[in-house]
Amino acid sequence: MDDNRRRFLKIAGLSILGMGIKPAADALASAEPKMIPSPEALVGKRWAMVVNMKKLREGGTEVMDRLSLACHSTHNVPDMGNPKSDVKWLWQEPYEHAFPGTESEILHKHHEGWASGLKVLVLCNHCDNPPCVRVCPTKATWKRPDGIVMMDYHRCIGCRYCMAACPYGARSLNWQDPRPFIKTELNREYPTRTRGVVEKCTFCFERLAKGLKPACVDAAKNKELVFGDMEDPKSEVRELLKTNFFIRRKPELGTSPQVYYIL
Repeated sequence: MDDNRRRFLKIAGLSILGMGIKPAADALASAEPKMIPSPEALVGKRWAMVVNMKKLREGGTEVMDRLSLACHSTHNVPDMGNPKSDVKWLWQEPYEHAFPGTESEILHKHHEGWASGLKVLVLCNHCDNPPCVRVCPTKATWKRPDGIVMMDYHRCIGCRYCMAACPYGARSLNWQDPRPFIKTELNREYPTRTRGVVEKCTFCFERLAKGLKPACVDAAKNKELVFGDMEDPKSEVRELLKTNFFIRRKPELGTSPQVYYIL
């Protein structure tokens, strides 16, 4: 092959490659991962969680610890042993931290300080209007049609925009390799993460796909946590919210959180 022909083919190849770079990049930025539904999958139009604080107060922190352990062991959540670098999916916060704001303060004041020392179980709120999704530059986080706010660990570049945008502190960055810090038996059906990746609760989407409820809900033997479809008038979550007083975390921000707390 003479030099002129070789040079022509090289230039043509580079041109074709260059034409393909932008469409590929655009596709990466815009496409959302797809899942093939199973016939056994639990299907809902708008998944939501009810946290029954009445029952959790009866059970105490031991019950909340057990529910958190069920979540963390199912998803290989590391225990870093350092509050500054903790990775949290389902954890406890003081009532006044979980529910700051005027309405919560009034409720606390006129009920003789019943919330003093009270711990609240908190998690990702799977908002209808999630600010984390809007700011993610790679679409590593996105909202499914059924309302679950998802994470794609392979797309995450660790920019932490989502952490800054989330008003609930529901996202954690792996500042170091989390794998050596997994203290529970490794669940080989769920991926471990790497250093520099953000993670959070995903309402156990992988269990829903198998027809199972979230791990924490299965572990809630006294119905401390109830999971269901808010669009189904006959669902257990709808029935509970009809007959009990409830609040949500920071609803005034317009995020429309889908975790409800019965007090």
